[in-house]
Amino acid sequence: MIEINSYTTVKRRERVPHDVFATYWRDVHGPLCARLPGLGLYIQHHFSREQDAHLWPLAPGITQIPDYELDGGVEIGFMAATEQERFKQASSILFSDEQNMFDETLAYDLPTGSLTLSNHLHDEAVNGRDQADRIHLHLGPRGSLEDLHTYLREDLGPKLAEDETVEKVRLHLCSPFVNDGEHPPSPDVAHTATPIRAELAIIEIAFENPLARRRFFASDAYQNTLQAQAAHIAQLKAFAVSGVYTYVFEGVITTAGLRGSRAAELIEYLGAVNQVTTEVESLFLRDAPLG
Repeated sequence: MIEINSYTTVKRRERVPHDVFATYWRDVHGPLCARLPGLGLYIQHHFSREQDAHLWPLAPGITQIPDYELDGGVEIGFMAATEQERFKQASSILFSDEQNMFDETLAYDLPTGSLTLSNHLHDEAVNGRDQADRIHLHLGPRGSLEDLHTYLREDLGPKLAEDETVEKVRLHLCSPFVNDGEHPPSPDVAHTATPIRAELAIIEIAFENPLARRRFFASDAYQNTLQAQAAHIAQLKAFAVSGVYTYVFEGVITTAGLRGSRAAELIEYLGAVNQVTTEVESLFLRDAPLG
């Protein structure tokens, strides 16, 4: 069971084309991270900057977080503090790789973990383009961050989760980001949050398709939440998810973690069962510092 969670925002280097960035992150950086010791959970959420303009309507009084573009979010988890420490001791080779495609990464601690309020997608270890209409919603507090967390956990989150058109609701309730310089030693990669971005809460929400999403926004169930949203949320930014790639789940490395995400997609597409036998996988696990 995952005991320690974090959520990391990532932004690619502007001179690295998006398709090159996404391929490198998925098939070079991803398997490298997955093979480090101690890791219990590792999921990449890739964002699209070109999705439609109606991802999340702004309630009166809520503004969009300015100058905020991301290319992804990462879930990292550990089953114990000792496992996290093993990962940290081995992670310098990972962080030295970040300069190849990341301009900025900000890692937010999740002291109460990530909270799944509903999930009808069966996406626990998904690898590939997102078949759902999934959004990561980044929210800044109107008052205190603690108040926003309580509102999401006890009010808005459950209301979203109980609607039959909503396929998934998962909360990432972040600790404030501290600009103290005590962050991963990634050469030439920024780790500094603006005041607005220092305090965030994140909702992962999914619908069957954009039509279902737009109909939900027009419903009484959603419209009735707008006043409370405005009372607790000052700014927000919605990011459309283009793909979800799972490299480690519940302490077990996946085929994507062993072979790379695209190779894992091909193995699944062709039904290449010989590639997922213990005999074959042991060749890729050989000498890997896992567990």
